[in-house]
Amino acid sequence: MPPVDYLLIGHVTLDLLPGGEQRLGGTAAYAALAAQALGRRVGIVTSAPATLDLTALGTAVVVPAPAATTFENRYLPEGRRQLLHALAAPLTVASVPPAWRAAPLVHLGPVMGECAVELVAYFAERAAFVGLTPQGWLRRARPGGWVTVGTWEAAPQVLPLASAVVLSIEDLSGSWERAETYAALTRILVVTEGAAGGLLFRRGEPPLRFAASAVQELDPTGAGDIFAAVFFSLLAAGLSPEKAVQQAAQFAAISVKRPGLEGVPQPAEVVAMLGEGERR
Repeated sequence: MPPVDYLLIGHVTLDLLPGGEQRLGGTAAYAALAAQALGRRVGIVTSAPATLDLTALGTAVVVPAPAATTFENRYLPEGRRQLLHALAAPLTVASVPPAWRAAPLVHLGPVMGECAVELVAYFAERAAFVGLTPQGWLRRARPGGWVTVGTWEAAPQVLPLASAVVLSIEDLSGSWERAETYAALTRILVVTEGAAGGLLFRRGEPPLRFAASAVQELDPTGAGDIFAAVFFSLLAAGLSPEKAVQQAAQFAAISVKRPGLEGVPQPAEVVAMLGEGERR
């Protein structure tokens, strides 16, 4: 296996669009491409059937599964609801190639509870930086496949081990009380609010509100994953949380102007915003 310096663990998904079209999605897809644009050598550990073409995402180790994790968004009178059609195989330490277990930056990005919680403790002892986007540990599939937000029982054990965590306020069902509870357990926590920006929590310091750039939004899918990949990469490279969160917000704003994976920043955009030195 080629060496990697950004290890991403989580399911690449199939997203069902109106009209029956399918496209790749999930944190693993968006964050991997964003990290590559930043100049990172990315390795993905995921699960999918052999028929799913992941070559566009780069180097991936795939745990075989009968079907890819598949989501559909339905727009009902009460708002957007998400439906789970299929779930691929669980991901554990054994799923990670030995050559990748020494990666300096590890990003755990479950979308539906697929990442074993033990992965956090394992890499907290080995990696210089462990970033979490734990929305998938908060999700539950109800009868019929409807996805809801539940309680994350392992949060008190997991959050103190992370270098940084990124969640959306939607992942927390709009609860700032829960956000503050998680922030008290975490070194660095970002809670995003889409076009409203978000809050940066740093242990021992007051929260810092950051703004999102005003842009014409076409498709917000994956913006939070791109934000997280940029934020984790810049933090691991030595930027302060305050600077890293502002840069990440700018890249997230770029992403919503294009559909799907086309929203991932291109290398030229990264150089224009960060400079060639910081991209490397």
